[in-house]
This record gives sequence, C-alpha cells and structure tokens, in this order.
Amino acid sequence: MGLSWNEIRIRADGFSRKWASASYEKGETQSFYNDFFKIFGIERSSVGRYEEHVKKLDNRSGFIDLFWPGVLLVEQKSAGSNLTDAYEQAGEYFDALPEEHRPHYILVSDFQNFELHDLGERKQINFTLKDLPTYVTEFSFIRGEPKTFRDQDPVNIKAAELMGDLHDSLKETGYKGYDLERLLVRIVFCLFADDTGIFEPRDIFLKLIETRTNEDGSDLGSWLNHLFQVMDTPEDKRFKTLDEDLAKFPYVNGELFRDTLGIASFTSTMRSQLLKACHFDWSNISPAIFGALFQSAIEPEKRRSQGAHYTTEKNILKVIEPLFLDDLRAELKKLKTLKSNRRKRLQQFQKKLGSLTFFDPACGCGNFLIIAYREIRMLEIEVIRELRAMEKDVEPELYVRVLSLVDVDQFYGIELEEFPARIAETALWMMDHIMNNKLSLEFGHSYVRIPLQKSAHILHGDALETNWKEFLKPENCSFVFGNPPFSGAKQQKSHQRSQIHRIAALGKTGGTLDYATAWFILAGEYIKVGKARTGFVSTNSITQGEQVAQLWPILFDRCNLEISFAHRTFAWGSDARGKAHVHVVIVGLDNRERICTDKRLFNYPDINGEPIETRHSVLSPYLFDASGLSDPHLTVREENRPINKLRRLKTGVQMIDNGILTFTHNEYEDFISVEPESRKYFRKYIGGDEYINGFHRWILYLADSSPSELRHLPTVRERIRRVREYRASSRRANTVAMAAYPTKVGVDERLSKPFLVLPNTSSERREYIPIGWLNPDVIANQKLRILPDATLTDFALLTSAMHMAWVRAITGRMKSDYMYSVGVVYNTFPTPPEGKDLSKLETLAQNILDARAVHLDTTLADLYDPDLMPNNLRQAHQALDRAVDKLYRRTGFTSEHERVKYLFMLYEKMMKPLKLDMKTRPRRRKRPITK
Repeated sequence: MGLSWNEIRIRADGFSRKWASASYEKGETQSFYNDFFKIFGIERSSVGRYEEHVKKLDNRSGFIDLFWPGVLLVEQKSAGSNLTDAYEQAGEYFDALPEEHRPHYILVSDFQNFELHDLGERKQINFTLKDLPTYVTEFSFIRGEPKTFRDQDPVNIKAAELMGDLHDSLKETGYKGYDLERLLVRIVFCLFADDTGIFEPRDIFLKLIETRTNEDGSDLGSWLNHLFQVMDTPEDKRFKTLDEDLAKFPYVNGELFRDTLGIASFTSTMRSQLLKACHFDWSNISPAIFGALFQSAIEPEKRRSQGAHYTTEKNILKVIEPLFLDDLRAELKKLKTLKSNRRKRLQQFQKKLGSLTFFDPACGCGNFLIIAYREIRMLEIEVIRELRAMEKDVEPELYVRVLSLVDVDQFYGIELEEFPARIAETALWMMDHIMNNKLSLEFGHSYVRIPLQKSAHILHGDALETNWKEFLKPENCSFVFGNPPFSGAKQQKSHQRSQIHRIAALGKTGGTLDYATAWFILAGEYIKVGKARTGFVSTNSITQGEQVAQLWPILFDRCNLEISFAHRTFAWGSDARGKAHVHVVIVGLDNRERICTDKRLFNYPDINGEPIETRHSVLSPYLFDASGLSDPHLTVREENRPINKLRRLKTGVQMIDNGILTFTHNEYEDFISVEPESRKYFRKYIGGDEYINGFHRWILYLADSSPSELRHLPTVRERIRRVREYRASSRRANTVAMAAYPTKVGVDERLSKPFLVLPNTSSERREYIPIGWLNPDVIANQKLRILPDATLTDFALLTSAMHMAWVRAITGRMKSDYMYSVGVVYNTFPTPPEGKDLSKLETLAQNILDARAVHLDTTLADLYDPDLMPNNLRQAHQALDRAVDKLYRRTGFTSEHERVKYLFMLYEKMMKPLKLDMKTRPRRRKRPITK
C-alpha cells in the first residue's frame, strides 16, 4: 500500500527543513528533486528526466530542468530569481513540445518559492517551501491519483450553510429529529476525515458518493447507512464479501456510528448539495464552524427561545486566556529559562497539562472546549519540543506515543439539545486529529488515534436541572467556563423563570435576572470546593441597572467569590447565520480566599475595537477599579422614591391603545381632512426619539371631550370603539378595567406648566444625555421621564458630568445605549452635600440653554453628537461641570473614574442611616382576622 497523506505531509515537512537553505540552481537542482519525489514514495528516475533537450520554435536549443512527458515540466531557478520570467521560459518549452508530450502541469521554483500551474484548469497556486506540507496534496498527480479540484479556502460559514441547506432539504422530506441530527454529524465527520488523513487514501468518501451512487439520489441513503455500519465494525469482523470501496474505510469506534438510522430518501438535488459540501476542503477547518453549522440548521424561533448565541474564536480566547492560558503560557516560558532541573520541571508541567479538567456547563456545539483543547495541545507540543531538544538520541516515536498526555477525556460539557451535544463530541475528535497531525509534523512520525479510544464527556441534559457535582466532582475540576444562553426576564419562558427563582432564591418577587445568571450562581456554589476558577460571557445587563443588586450579593456573600478578571461591554461577534446582535461582558470569578491581588480589567474605548488592559487590587460588580472604597462590593439598590431629596421623577403618558390614538403627521392630515372638527382634540405627542431628533407625532387626546361633542364625530367615535375592544380583549386585568374608559389614555399626568424631560434611551456616544423643557400643550409619552416644577438647578445637576458619570456607571443599557432608570439612577444619585450654595448653577445652566438657542434649526441629536457639538455649547457644559465638581469636592476631579469612586462613597454614607432605620423600624403587626 502507498504512503498515507499524513505520512506524505510528515515527509514534506522533513524535506522543507532539509532544503531550507538551498539556493543554487546548477549545483542543487537534481538532488533537490530526487528528494522531492521521495516525499511521495516515488523514485524520480522512474517518471522524469533531467536536462531534456528541446528545440524551441525560434530554432534555438533549450534544456528543460525536469521533464515528465504528458504530466510535469519543471523550470528551476536560483534563489531570488523572477518566477514570472521562469514561467515564460517554461512556456516556450511547452509550445515546442509535441502535442502528445505537453504536460498538464508546470512548476517553477527558486527553491524557497513555488508556483504550480494547472494548465487544464487554468489555475495557479503559490506557496513557500516552508508551507509545502500544507500544499503537498496539490501534487496528488505524482501518485497517479486523479485530481479533485477543491475550494482551497479554509472551511468557513459557506460550508456550514451548505450543510444547513442539506438539513433543510432532508427535513422537508419528513426525515427529522434524532435520525436527521445524527446523519448530519456523521456526514460532517466523513467530510473532515476525507481531507485530513483519517480516511486513506484521500477523497474516498467523495469518490464513493460520486461514482457509486445514482445521480437521482435514490440509493444514496442506503449507501450511507451501509458505510456507517462498516465504520462501526472492526476490520477483522467484517464480511469477506464486503464491497471493496466500502472496505477501504477504517474502523472509527467512539460510538459515532453505533446506532442504525432510518434510511433517508435523497433526491438528485440533495445529492448535489452533499457533493458541494464534499468539494470543500475541510482540512483547514475552524472549530467555530460546528456552532455555525448547528445555528444554520435549527429553527430560528427555537434559537431565540433558548438564547443560543455562538462565539467567535477571538471571543472565546477573551475568556480562556485570562482564565488559564496566560498563566500556563507564562509558567512554561519561565520553565524554559531554568538553568537546572529543567527536564524534570518540564515533565511535571506536561503531567499538569494532562491532569487539568475543563467544564463548560452550557457547551452548545463545544466551541469553548474545542479551542481550549487546541491551545492545551499546542502548549504540550511546545513542551515536547523542549524535552526532545534535551534528549536528541531518543526516538521521535517515544515522544509522540508515550509523552503525549493530553486527551479529549479531560473535557466535560452539558448541553440541552442532543444535536449540538453530538456535534461537540465529534468536533473534539476532529480537533484531536488536527493536533495529532501537528504533532506528527513536528516530530516526523505519523500519529493517528483511530480507532478512537477516548471521548469527551458531553452530557445531553438541562444544566440547571443537573447535579454538576455528580457529573464532575468539584475537587477534580480545574476550570468552568462558557457562554450560557442569554434571555432577559421578559423573554424567559415560565419554566425558565421558575429555574431562576429557585436558583437565585430572592424571595417572592424572584427578581429580574437574566437567564445566564443561573450559571454564574451554580458555578459559584460549585467552586466552593476544590480549586476550580470560572469565567463566563453574559449580556452586559448583569453589571448594570437593577440586576446588579440582585445577583452580586449572592456571588460575593453566598458563594464567597471575587472578580478575578473582566471585559467591560463590547460588541458581540458570531460566525453564524442569523447571528446575535448583542453587547456583552466577560467576568472571571475565583474563591476569595485564594484569589491573587492583581485583577485584570479590559476596557473598550471602541466597543467594536480592541481592549486596553489595566490591573487593579479589586474590581466592583459595575466593572471599575474599586480600590479605596470601604465596600468594593457595594451595589446600588433600586428605590421607589428619591433618597437624595430630589423631586419625584415620573414617566410620561403610558398609552394603552395599541397605536389606535397615535398618528404620524401624514395620518393626522388625512384624519382631519375627513373630520375637520376633530382638530381641537389633537395634541403633539413626543417621546425620547422625537425629542432628540426634532420631530413629533400626534395623539387624539380626548380627556377634555364631552359626550355631546363626540356624538357628532363618527370617525373619532370609531377610534374610541376600537380602543374599548382592544382593552377588553387583553389578558391583563388592569387593561380590561380600562376598557370602561376608552376616552382616557393610560397613566396620564396633567401638567399646567413647562416640565423637564429626560429621554429614557440615549446613545452611549454622547457625553451628555440631551435634556430640557417641554410646554404643557405637548403630551410626553412613556419614552420620556418628566420632572414637574423643575428648576434651573435641577437641570444643572442632571446635565452635569457628575450625574452622567453615575449614569454610565450603573444604569441599564439597551445594547450599549443608556436606558435611564428612575429607581436605580435618579432616586439614588448622590447630590452635593447639604449646606452647599447651588444658586450659582442657575446662570451656568441658562448659559447651556442659550448656547442651544443659537442653533435653533439644529436637532439635539446633532448638538450632542461628540463630533458635531458646537464650541459654545461644549464650553458652557464644561463651565457647569467644573462648578458642579467643586460642590462635591473643593479640588474637583481629573477623571470620570474619580467621580464614580467619590459618588459611591457618598452613596454608601447615604445608605447607612437608611439601613439602620430599616433595622430599628418596628415590624408591622398582622391585624387579627375578624368575622
């Protein structure tokens, strides 16, 4: 039997090392190509000739450096030569050859660089000598194998979508559920195995489909099932009469092919879809494809309800590098510099790598586990390289077979759905093979773990209903990490809310925690025993707004944890069809007793850009440096009314009309053209978006109408009828009760004087949330917060840099935009200490309003765009900021971080008497029940 492609790659690597310094055409060409053909187990003299004489078309003589009639022509040059000129010279030889001797391929090279020209396909491949192992399969014609032309790009989302298309086609035929999911996973394994040396010779799966199955696809399902049975049967137990094309496939084991599936009914279109996937080159597979494959295949509705979002490799590394990789890399780097006892210490380090266990309790398709496995294997290869350099007389096979200690059974995962669980298991085998190939190339010895001996521990089940301690004992676990499903309180299904309530144990209200927080809490309780550390991705909601005071006391107090590292808000990236558009944080946690003092914080000046790392002694749950605070774990509790002596901030009109009483400008014009008498009942209707961007809608405001007037307005009465019917059909008792009052809007604040408004939502790009006054003839909706009887002093404090620092530190967000919270932000904002003279702020506040008035035709959106903000407005704000700062501290502040720290100290002081009051306040006695 000929050499396997894995062995050929190893030989190609040895060849590239041996000839790394070759440069002289005349002296080294023949030895160079004698060795080159030996890569493929072929003697050059059996196929090609050196210095083949040819008479060119201009009658001049020439000599081809290496000529294989009908197959290959080589033009070799010295190092640094122009290969374009070399190819032109080869072309002259090609033209002069008889038709029957003209080659299919031309290779030009200067020893260090290669250009392989496929004349039949008009295709050119360029690569360096160092990269020959990667491109060696392009020379399959040397082995006499028919050439299969493939997409040489690394497998990416396109390949995943091809498989998604095949999934959809099979599902339409009624082939679904377990059988469909298993079939797709097996096909993915075969596609990968066909290109990476698991199957030898290469492309046997492709050739089986292409040459042995009917073009109409009618027998494809049967062939696949037969193939799967063969791969689940050891070679010595197979039937002697087995088809020779099926007999080529190896025994795989690993339970991947164990169960017999129902036979799928393929069509010619579906067969073509499979062949398209076969023609991709899967040898450069990215593990992220498996998550993308799953996401492409499952139903979008299911994906949303489960909160399934798939992480890019870049974002996975943001979790596992600070969690464990950076420490392991630093440890190895230090060991490599030791002057004594280095071998023993390196061997101990490798044993450590082989003993670590990794647990992802929301593993999905296994992307976190796959990348972690790859990185640990890369570290092991580096260790083996160091050990081998110290013992050059030891055979490479010893290092490969004996000293390779890391294996997939060190990796554990829990996944709710079976399909991705099986993908995770299979993908880890694939990554194992990729790393075995790297190990083979490194040490020049073929190493393949087929049949599979060990498997990852992937449990198909609900992680929130599973006893983690029974699945993997905490004392045996090293790291817990992953990307738990995102699902806000309002999006959760009833059983998910029940799970959160049970796990968080916050009492009757249950809180408003994101679904992902259940994993944080369970992980915190899990790592109380043992030495495991944890790191999870989450929506940024767990470090902002009302959730902070609900979640973090559990993690800090109940679980005794400390934040070891964190990535502040950044934009989520996903290599998947229908990818998630969210903003996330990453938080690493460790037991408080053993955590180091150096906490790592990654800030994103641009949420779509790269982070800047800083180091601190302690981090707040709001993810800022909390050193200097008496209680670095302090959280801001939501309050029902202001605790800072500010006036009560209210919410604008809460409409309960399903849009029946609200109109765009064009809808308003059409309405009053039909019924002009209705004009007097229309009021301008403004929310946050309208206020900031300078436009308004209209509302049919009937609070002041009388029945006698409305009797003569049939079009208005029709709207009233629709409102009543809408409210009466609601499932909410309060809404049904409102059906009796169809001329009233929802919660209506009747204001007779101008009032201050704050948009509920504002872009994070703005340094200041645009706030200001509206007149009482305007109806502000629920997208505006309203402050009746507001003064210029109120305006000054709320538009100051101090207040904005408080907002940015603790408010909730929609993606990265501010969502201004009354209970968390406004009611808790620490105002300047008592006794301070605030009157001078009025003039500075008026200066801001005057600066705006200079630009009457400009919207607030443009005025407060940081790139467009007029100089006079910016200067007015800066003057106010300095004045407000000095009311808090005589020396002022040099940064927002200083402001936030100071505000938290004031908040802590503000809360002490309130907490004391709650402790000493007598409990209410229950009234006796009287009959």
